[in-house]
This record gives sequence, structure tokens and C-alpha cells, in this order.
Amino acid sequence: MSARFLAVLWLALLPCAAPAQLEVFNEQPIVDGKDVIWVPTPDAAVDRMLLIARVTPNDLVVDLGSGDGKIVIAAAKRFGARARGVEYSPDLVEASRRAARIDGVADRARFVQGDMFEADFRDATVVTLYLLTSLNLKLRPKLLDMKPGTRVVSHVFRMGDWEPDETAKTGSSELYLWVVPAKVTGRWLVDLRGGAPFELALEQRYQRVTGKVAGGGAAPRLQGVRLGGAEIRLALAGAGGERSLTGRVDGDRIEGAAGGWSAVRLKPG
Repeated sequence: MSARFLAVLWLALLPCAAPAQLEVFNEQPIVDGKDVIWVPTPDAAVDRMLLIARVTPNDLVVDLGSGDGKIVIAAAKRFGARARGVEYSPDLVEASRRAARIDGVADRARFVQGDMFEADFRDATVVTLYLLTSLNLKLRPKLLDMKPGTRVVSHVFRMGDWEPDETAKTGSSELYLWVVPAKVTGRWLVDLRGGAPFELALEQRYQRVTGKVAGGGAAPRLQGVRLGGAEIRLALAGAGGERSLTGRVDGDRIEGAAGGWSAVRLKPG
């Protein structure tokens, strides 16, 4: 059974397969990989993925299953970022390295041959993907353990019940952006300058957070929580009116903006 037949059959079975992907199969080479058949990402989608991830020269972009290396090379050449591709096929890795040398970005665009599920990419600030949903789900625990604020961009395929923070479309390509959220579940003691400390209980499902203030009396009411990466915003209401607190989560501490408040996570027992 030929690789081309398998590839077309694979797309035919996917409800999200778009006509553009079928055109790609007719025009571009197909390479069997360890977990998925490699299909090149359309050039317009490459640029848009890096744009919605807001890539800058300060970023390290890691492309998992980097194929021909075009995302890694684009991140280095057009966005000035450092970038690294992880690819299982030795032939594609060598082709990517040649392309990076030709484009003059071999110093910033690196390629390693290996299994993306075994690779260490914790140093990335941006992760790009063009994999199946099942593979995204397999990677999801590792992605959620990355530094809060890390951006993850996927071409076509989603992350199950982890809803994207942003979606975009270019041509027939659907793109999805997730920002890795800080882990805030638990009880927090909030020290509010100019007011009495109070306990805050937070529950979290990915970037969606709910909670309540423990106790009563003069303690404020929690009206809402917004979490974006490591940045958190609490909307409070009390006798003195409504108040919005913004801060940054750092492990078991939250440092409020301008030093107006802080919080520490209470250890159980």
C-alpha cells in the first residue's frame, strides 16, 4: 500500500480535513513518520501561526514534528527568533539543515532528530504543532507543565476540552492558540493593603478559574477571575465598592501590580 494512498485515506477519514490539504497532497511530497504522515504546512498558515503567537526576537520557538523546517526557518528569518525543530525523519532533518544554511539562519534555526514525545522542550516560549488531535492530547500534559505564558499554536487540530484562547483562519486553515496557564487551584491568603487579610479558594480548569472568598463580615465578595498565563485579575466587591486586583502568579505566591497586594497559597494540613 503506497504512502500516497494512506495519506489520502487518512484525510478522507478526518471530518476536519480541508480541500487545501487535499491539494497539498497532489503538489507536495509525502513522508511517512513515526506517528503521522508528514504534510507541509501552507506558507500562509506558517506566517499566521507565528503572528498569532506574537513571536519576537526574544522567543525560542520549538516546532514538534518539524518536517521540512519551514516554521523553524520562518521564525528565525522573518521574526528574528531562535528556533528549534524536532523531527523523527533523519532525511527531513538533513534537508532542513541545508535549507537553514541557504537562508542564512543556521545560527538561529537548529534541527534535532528524535521522538517529540521524548524530547525536552521546556525551554521553549512558543511551541508549534501540525499533528493529529490524538497526538496533541498525548502532548497536552507536558504542555500544561510548561512555564505559564508559553504560547502553543496548532494548525488544524485542537486539544480536546482545553479550549483555545484564540482562533484564526487563513484560507482553509484553522489555527488555534493556547497560553499555558499558571496553576492556581487551592486556598490563598490575600494580604490587601489597607484592608484585613482574607482567604480565597480557587478552582481551575485550564485557563478558566472560579472561586469564592471564605468567611463573611467585612470580607469582599469575589465577582470574577481572569487568568492569562501567569497574569491574574480578581474582581472584588465590598462595602467600599468594586475593586480590581491584578497580579502575577509565581508558584505559591501572587505579587500584586504596584505592590498593592499579595497572596500566598496555604499548604494543606
